[in-house]
Amino acid sequence: MREHALEVYQGETLIFYSDGKWLHPLLDLEQFLAAHPYDPGALSVHDKIVGRAAALLIVRLGVRRVHADILSELGADALRHFHVAFDYDRLVPRIACQTEALLGDELDLERAHALILERARREAAPSP
Repeated sequence: MREHALEVYQGETLIFYSDGKWLHPLLDLEQFLAAHPYDPGALSVHDKIVGRAAALLIVRLGVRRVHADILSELGADALRHFHVAFDYDRLVPRIACQTEALLGDELDLERAHALILERARREAAPSP
């Protein structure tokens, strides 16, 4: 049984985990992979909730295997589009996430990444 919001495995070995909220665990994984010599294609991501935004971030990282506790249909469509193997415990039409609504049918990985980073910056900025 998983203990963390996001867990990343190389084979059976846990190499990264995060208990952050929203998409921050995947953004942290991006930094982790930039600093460590892992082949993303050999990794497996286990995430609590995967919507369109998370799916596009995972694809952009080069990960080829995903398990989601909860997967949205938009997330599944994105993973299918990019031929990423996936399974899930529960498939839902949508997740309650503004980012999923913002991205809609977006499949451009760089545009999606830029939108997500901008949203993360706005969230982190102090209120005036």
